[in-house]
Amino acid sequence: MKRILVTGAAGQIGSDLVPALRSKYGDSNVVAAGYVDPLSGEIQDSGPCTSIDVTRFDQIDAAIKKFDIDSLFHLGSILSASAEQNRTRAHHVNIDGLFNVLEASVCNKLQVVVTPSSIAAFGPEASGDKVPNDTIQRPISNYGISKVFGELMGNYYSLNLGMNVRGVRLPGLVSWKTEPTAGTTDYAVAIFYAAIRENSYCCYLRPDTSLPIMYMPDAIEALIGVAEADEVRLEHYADFNVNSMSFTPEELADAIRLRLPDFTMEYEIDPLRQSIADSWPNSLDDSAARKEWGWNPQYDLPFMVDDMLENLGRKLASEPVSMD
Repeated sequence: MKRILVTGAAGQIGSDLVPALRSKYGDSNVVAAGYVDPLSGEIQDSGPCTSIDVTRFDQIDAAIKKFDIDSLFHLGSILSASAEQNRTRAHHVNIDGLFNVLEASVCNKLQVVVTPSSIAAFGPEASGDKVPNDTIQRPISNYGISKVFGELMGNYYSLNLGMNVRGVRLPGLVSWKTEPTAGTTDYAVAIFYAAIRENSYCCYLRPDTSLPIMYMPDAIEALIGVAEADEVRLEHYADFNVNSMSFTPEELADAIRLRLPDFTMEYEIDPLRQSIADSWPNSLDDSAARKEWGWNPQYDLPFMVDDMLENLGRKLASEPVSMD
């Protein structure tokens, strides 16, 4: 990879991935593309930026040509709960947008395209422990269906059109850089904001809901790792399981209480997000990723909690105080 374009760079993953790529490949060689949400000041100040509506093929194609792009990370998507609330927009972004990215990439002969998938690609048949890499996928969510589409299309472009499309099925992600959004696992981010700000949190999932979670530094390593993997060793392409840790909301609350003893947790279950969570695996078998390109996560629950509280506490302490 020499000249890299990142779509959806203003989102949770992009806010960490762009700085990591710029550190590795050079600030001027990584182009950050946002659209609806503004790019962070860190990203705007450190390298080239542009605006791309991924539902517009012409905008993707023009950016690839303008910046002489040879590799692309496609992060633009509508997350699970939001995709249920606005199915039309989710289809245009998650389905049409991905197709536009793949078509523009093959037309311009890009070397590598990374299209992250998600545990949402699984369905109730794969809701247990250590779900294998290759198994039945019948997702019940709009977002999950789009992720299966992305995996199948990525494999199609790799096998039939000779384009290097790579992808990992990311668990729920935790990061201190961006505010939580409408993802089903975003409670695991929101709880830290609430713990620091109010010392209490009201969770929308049941206390015993166990889900795979990954700390953002590991997710960034997974995305760069699969992008850089030796093609000769790969038996999979856009559909690698990657696993890190699994825990329930109550287990996360207990881990936070070890650092903030007065922290309290209440529950007000959201039926929509609970039903989505109940259809997802408890953990993933990621032996294929470990064997084919050396995947090896570094963070466990205590390490993540310590790092989140330290970095998010510093971030929130620097925020301007409201006078309302």
